[in-house]
Amino acid sequence: MAAEAETGFAIHPMDQFIVSRWFCHDDAGTAINECTADIKWYEITNVTVWMAITVLAIIALMAFGSRGRAIIPSRIQSIGEMIYGFIYKMVEDVTGHDGVKYFPYVMTLFLFILFANLLGLIPGSFTTTSHVAVTVTLALLVFLGVTILGLVKNGIGFLGMFWVSSAPLALRPVLAIIEVISYFVRPVSHSIRLAGNLMAGHAVMKVFAGFASMAVISPVAVGAVTAIYGLELLVAVVQAYVFTILTCVYLKDAVGGAHH
Repeated sequence: MAAEAETGFAIHPMDQFIVSRWFCHDDAGTAINECTADIKWYEITNVTVWMAITVLAIIALMAFGSRGRAIIPSRIQSIGEMIYGFIYKMVEDVTGHDGVKYFPYVMTLFLFILFANLLGLIPGSFTTTSHVAVTVTLALLVFLGVTILGLVKNGIGFLGMFWVSSAPLALRPVLAIIEVISYFVRPVSHSIRLAGNLMAGHAVMKVFAGFASMAVISPVAVGAVTAIYGLELLVAVVQAYVFTILTCVYLKDAVGGAHH
Protein backbone atom coordinates (compact mmCIF):
# COMPACT_ATOMS: atom_id res chain seq x y z
CA MET A 1 0.00 0.00 0.00
CA ALA A 2 2.87 2.39 0.81
CA ALA A 3 4.45 1.70 -2.58
CA GLU A 4 1.16 2.50 -4.29
CA ALA A 5 0.91 5.81 -2.40
CA GLU A 6 4.45 6.80 -3.40
CA THR A 7 4.14 5.97 -7.09
CA GLY A 8 0.48 6.95 -7.46
CA PHE A 9 -0.02 3.87 -9.62
CA ALA A 10 -2.29 1.04 -8.59
CA ILE A 11 -4.40 -1.46 -10.50
CA HIS A 12 -7.36 -3.16 -8.84
CA PRO A 13 -8.92 -5.31 -11.59
CA MET A 14 -11.41 -7.03 -9.27
CA ASP A 15 -12.97 -3.81 -7.92
CA GLN A 16 -15.26 -3.67 -10.96
CA PHE A 17 -17.07 -6.80 -9.70
CA ILE A 18 -17.93 -5.39 -6.25
CA VAL A 19 -21.67 -5.29 -5.54
CA SER A 20 -22.64 -1.95 -4.01
CA ARG A 21 -25.73 0.07 -3.23
CA TRP A 22 -26.86 2.15 -6.20
CA PHE A 23 -27.70 5.27 -4.18
CA CYS A 24 -24.35 5.39 -2.41
CA HIS A 25 -21.24 7.20 -3.60
CA ASP A 26 -17.69 7.13 -2.35
CA ASP A 27 -17.25 10.82 -1.50
CA ALA A 28 -15.76 12.70 1.39
CA GLY A 29 -18.60 11.82 3.73
CA THR A 30 -19.22 8.22 2.76
CA ALA A 31 -16.75 5.38 3.18
CA ILE A 32 -16.72 2.77 0.42
CA ASN A 33 -17.41 -0.02 2.93
CA GLU A 34 -20.70 1.68 3.79
CA CYS A 35 -21.75 1.19 0.16
CA THR A 36 -20.92 -2.51 0.15
CA ALA A 37 -21.39 -3.79 3.69
CA ASP A 38 -24.53 -5.55 4.94
CA ILE A 39 -26.59 -5.13 1.77
CA LYS A 40 -30.19 -6.28 2.25
CA TRP A 41 -31.99 -8.34 -0.37
CA TYR A 42 -34.51 -5.55 -1.04
CA GLU A 43 -31.92 -2.80 -1.61
CA ILE A 44 -31.18 -1.54 -5.10
CA THR A 45 -27.64 -2.39 -6.15
CA ASN A 46 -25.56 -2.01 -9.29
CA VAL A 47 -26.46 -5.62 -10.11
CA THR A 48 -30.23 -5.07 -9.98
CA VAL A 49 -29.99 -1.81 -11.94
CA TRP A 50 -28.02 -3.36 -14.79
CA MET A 51 -30.25 -6.43 -14.84
CA ALA A 52 -33.22 -4.06 -15.20
CA ILE A 53 -31.45 -2.21 -18.01
CA THR A 54 -30.81 -5.57 -19.70
CA VAL A 55 -34.51 -6.47 -19.55
CA LEU A 56 -35.52 -3.03 -20.88
CA ALA A 57 -33.03 -3.34 -23.76
CA ILE A 58 -34.49 -6.73 -24.73
CA ILE A 59 -38.04 -5.37 -24.59
CA ALA A 60 -36.99 -2.40 -26.73
CA LEU A 61 -35.37 -4.65 -29.35
CA MET A 62 -38.33 -7.01 -29.65
CA ALA A 63 -40.96 -4.26 -29.43
CA PHE A 64 -39.39 -2.00 -32.05
CA GLY A 65 -38.21 -4.97 -34.10
CA SER A 66 -41.71 -6.41 -34.45
CA ARG A 67 -43.75 -3.19 -34.46
CA GLY A 68 -43.64 -2.39 -38.18
CA ARG A 69 -43.38 -5.88 -39.69
CA ALA A 70 -42.45 -4.29 -42.98
CA ILE A 71 -41.85 -6.37 -46.11
CA ILE A 72 -38.54 -4.56 -46.42
CA PRO A 73 -37.37 -4.74 -42.80
CA SER A 74 -35.58 -1.97 -40.97
CA ARG A 75 -32.22 -2.64 -39.35
CA ILE A 76 -33.68 -3.29 -35.91
CA GLN A 77 -36.36 -5.55 -37.42
CA SER A 78 -33.67 -7.48 -39.30
CA ILE A 79 -31.69 -7.97 -36.09
CA GLY A 80 -34.79 -9.18 -34.23
CA GLU A 81 -35.79 -11.56 -37.02
CA MET A 82 -32.24 -12.89 -37.37
CA ILE A 83 -31.96 -13.68 -33.66
CA TYR A 84 -35.45 -15.21 -33.61
CA GLY A 85 -34.74 -17.45 -36.61
CA PHE A 86 -31.31 -18.46 -35.33
CA ILE A 87 -32.54 -19.56 -31.90
CA TYR A 88 -35.66 -21.24 -33.29
CA LYS A 89 -33.57 -23.34 -35.68
CA MET A 90 -31.17 -24.22 -32.85
CA VAL A 91 -34.00 -25.44 -30.63
CA GLU A 92 -35.62 -27.40 -33.45
CA ASP A 93 -32.35 -29.01 -34.62
CA VAL A 94 -31.14 -30.00 -31.14
CA THR A 95 -34.34 -30.92 -29.29
CA GLY A 96 -36.50 -31.98 -32.21
CA HIS A 97 -40.10 -31.01 -32.99
CA ASP A 98 -41.28 -31.79 -29.44
CA GLY A 99 -38.86 -29.26 -27.98
CA VAL A 100 -40.05 -26.31 -30.08
CA LYS A 101 -42.78 -25.51 -27.53
CA TYR A 102 -40.02 -24.50 -25.11
CA PHE A 103 -38.52 -22.07 -27.62
CA PRO A 104 -39.80 -18.92 -25.79
CA TYR A 105 -37.85 -19.84 -22.64
CA VAL A 106 -34.66 -20.63 -24.57
CA MET A 107 -35.01 -17.42 -26.58
CA THR A 108 -35.47 -15.37 -23.39
CA LEU A 109 -32.45 -17.03 -21.80
CA PHE A 110 -30.24 -16.33 -24.82
CA LEU A 111 -31.31 -12.69 -25.09
CA PHE A 112 -30.80 -12.02 -21.38
CA ILE A 113 -27.28 -13.47 -21.35
CA LEU A 114 -26.32 -11.85 -24.66
CA PHE A 115 -27.51 -8.37 -23.66
CA ALA A 116 -26.05 -8.65 -20.14
CA ASN A 117 -22.69 -9.62 -21.65
CA LEU A 118 -22.72 -6.82 -24.23
CA LEU A 119 -23.96 -4.11 -21.86
CA GLY A 120 -21.18 -5.12 -19.47
CA LEU A 121 -18.66 -3.94 -22.06
CA ILE A 122 -19.87 -0.35 -21.84
CA PRO A 123 -17.32 1.68 -19.82
CA GLY A 124 -18.65 2.34 -16.33
CA SER A 125 -21.27 -0.41 -16.53
CA PHE A 126 -21.57 -3.58 -14.47
CA THR A 127 -21.39 -7.09 -15.93
CA THR A 128 -24.11 -9.01 -14.10
CA THR A 129 -23.22 -12.31 -15.76
CA SER A 130 -19.71 -12.14 -14.29
CA HIS A 131 -21.22 -12.99 -10.89
CA VAL A 132 -21.65 -16.65 -10.06
CA ALA A 133 -24.80 -15.84 -8.07
CA VAL A 134 -26.50 -14.76 -11.30
CA THR A 135 -25.21 -17.54 -13.53
CA VAL A 136 -25.89 -20.24 -10.90
CA THR A 137 -29.49 -19.04 -10.68
CA LEU A 138 -29.86 -19.31 -14.46
CA ALA A 139 -28.19 -22.74 -14.51
CA LEU A 140 -30.33 -24.06 -11.63
CA LEU A 141 -33.50 -22.90 -13.38
CA VAL A 142 -32.45 -24.92 -16.42
CA PHE A 143 -31.39 -27.93 -14.33
CA LEU A 144 -34.54 -28.05 -12.20
CA GLY A 145 -36.78 -27.31 -15.16
CA VAL A 146 -35.27 -30.10 -17.26
CA THR A 147 -35.36 -32.58 -14.37
CA ILE A 148 -38.98 -31.87 -13.47
CA LEU A 149 -40.02 -31.90 -17.13
CA GLY A 150 -38.24 -35.20 -17.69
CA LEU A 151 -39.91 -36.85 -14.71
CA VAL A 152 -43.35 -35.51 -15.66
CA LYS A 153 -43.11 -36.57 -19.31
CA ASN A 154 -41.29 -39.88 -18.88
CA GLY A 155 -41.98 -40.88 -15.30
CA ILE A 156 -39.52 -43.33 -13.80
CA GLY A 157 -38.28 -44.02 -17.33
CA PHE A 158 -36.39 -40.73 -17.21
CA LEU A 159 -33.88 -42.42 -14.90
CA GLY A 160 -33.04 -44.77 -17.74
CA MET A 161 -30.71 -42.13 -19.12
CA PHE A 162 -28.25 -43.07 -16.37
CA TRP A 163 -28.20 -46.74 -17.38
CA VAL A 164 -25.85 -47.32 -20.33
CA SER A 165 -27.46 -50.40 -21.84
CA SER A 166 -24.93 -50.60 -24.69
CA ALA A 167 -22.03 -51.16 -22.25
CA PRO A 168 -20.98 -54.57 -20.88
CA LEU A 169 -23.17 -55.62 -17.96
CA ALA A 170 -20.30 -55.55 -15.46
CA LEU A 171 -19.51 -51.93 -16.28
CA ARG A 172 -23.07 -50.61 -16.23
CA PRO A 173 -23.27 -49.92 -12.45
CA VAL A 174 -19.97 -48.03 -12.54
CA LEU A 175 -21.04 -46.03 -15.58
CA ALA A 176 -24.40 -45.34 -13.93
CA ILE A 177 -22.63 -43.72 -10.97
CA ILE A 178 -20.49 -41.64 -13.34
CA GLU A 179 -23.60 -40.57 -15.29
CA VAL A 180 -25.41 -39.52 -12.09
CA ILE A 181 -22.41 -37.49 -10.91
CA SER A 182 -22.00 -35.82 -14.31
CA TYR A 183 -25.72 -34.99 -14.37
CA PHE A 184 -25.64 -33.21 -11.01
CA VAL A 185 -22.44 -31.38 -11.93
CA ARG A 186 -24.20 -29.81 -14.93
CA PRO A 187 -25.35 -26.63 -13.18
CA VAL A 188 -21.85 -26.11 -11.77
CA SER A 189 -20.07 -26.30 -15.12
CA HIS A 190 -22.96 -24.50 -16.84
CA SER A 191 -22.68 -21.48 -14.55
CA ILE A 192 -18.93 -21.27 -13.83
CA ARG A 193 -18.06 -21.41 -17.54
CA LEU A 194 -20.07 -18.27 -18.24
CA ALA A 195 -19.07 -16.27 -15.15
CA GLY A 196 -15.43 -17.34 -15.30
CA ASN A 197 -14.87 -16.37 -18.92
CA LEU A 198 -16.43 -12.94 -18.48
CA MET A 199 -14.66 -12.21 -15.20
CA ALA A 200 -11.28 -13.23 -16.57
CA GLY A 201 -11.63 -11.16 -19.73
CA HIS A 202 -12.78 -8.03 -17.90
CA ALA A 203 -10.01 -8.35 -15.31
CA VAL A 204 -7.30 -8.64 -17.99
CA MET A 205 -8.74 -5.65 -19.83
CA LYS A 206 -8.71 -3.59 -16.62
CA VAL A 207 -5.05 -4.48 -16.00
CA PHE A 208 -3.98 -3.31 -19.46
CA ALA A 209 -6.13 -0.19 -19.11
CA GLY A 210 -4.22 0.57 -15.90
CA PHE A 211 -0.90 0.31 -17.71
CA ALA A 212 -2.19 2.80 -20.31
CA SER A 213 -1.60 5.57 -17.75
CA MET A 214 2.15 4.94 -17.94
CA ALA A 215 3.59 7.05 -20.75
CA VAL A 216 6.38 4.58 -21.57
CA ILE A 217 4.12 1.67 -22.44
CA SER A 218 0.92 3.61 -23.13
CA PRO A 219 0.77 2.90 -26.91
CA VAL A 220 1.25 -0.82 -26.35
CA ALA A 221 -1.30 -0.89 -23.53
CA VAL A 222 -3.91 0.98 -25.58
CA GLY A 223 -3.40 -1.41 -28.48
CA ALA A 224 -3.72 -4.38 -26.14
CA VAL A 225 -6.94 -3.00 -24.61
CA THR A 226 -8.41 -2.48 -28.07
CA ALA A 227 -7.56 -6.03 -29.10
CA ILE A 228 -8.91 -7.51 -25.86
CA TYR A 229 -12.09 -5.45 -26.18
CA GLY A 230 -12.66 -6.92 -29.63
CA LEU A 231 -12.04 -10.39 -28.23
CA GLU A 232 -14.48 -9.72 -25.37
CA LEU A 233 -17.18 -8.80 -27.89
CA LEU A 234 -16.69 -12.21 -29.46
CA VAL A 235 -16.64 -13.92 -26.05
CA ALA A 236 -19.89 -12.17 -25.07
CA VAL A 237 -21.69 -13.64 -28.08
CA VAL A 238 -20.03 -17.06 -27.94
CA GLN A 239 -20.73 -17.57 -24.23
CA ALA A 240 -24.40 -16.70 -24.72
CA TYR A 241 -24.51 -19.24 -27.57
CA VAL A 242 -22.72 -21.94 -25.55
CA PHE A 243 -25.03 -21.52 -22.54
CA THR A 244 -28.08 -21.68 -24.81
CA ILE A 245 -27.07 -24.69 -26.87
CA LEU A 246 -26.15 -26.61 -23.71
CA THR A 247 -29.63 -25.78 -22.42
CA CYS A 248 -31.05 -27.29 -25.61
CA VAL A 249 -28.91 -30.41 -25.19
CA TYR A 250 -30.14 -30.85 -21.61
CA LEU A 251 -33.71 -30.19 -22.71
CA LYS A 252 -33.40 -32.96 -25.28
CA ASP A 253 -32.83 -35.46 -22.46
CA ALA A 254 -36.22 -34.54 -20.98
CA VAL A 255 -38.19 -34.16 -24.21
CA GLY A 256 -36.75 -36.89 -26.38
CA GLY A 257 -35.12 -39.09 -23.76
CA ALA A 258 -31.51 -40.18 -23.76
CA HIS A 259 -30.75 -43.23 -25.86
CA HIS A 260 -27.62 -45.13 -24.93
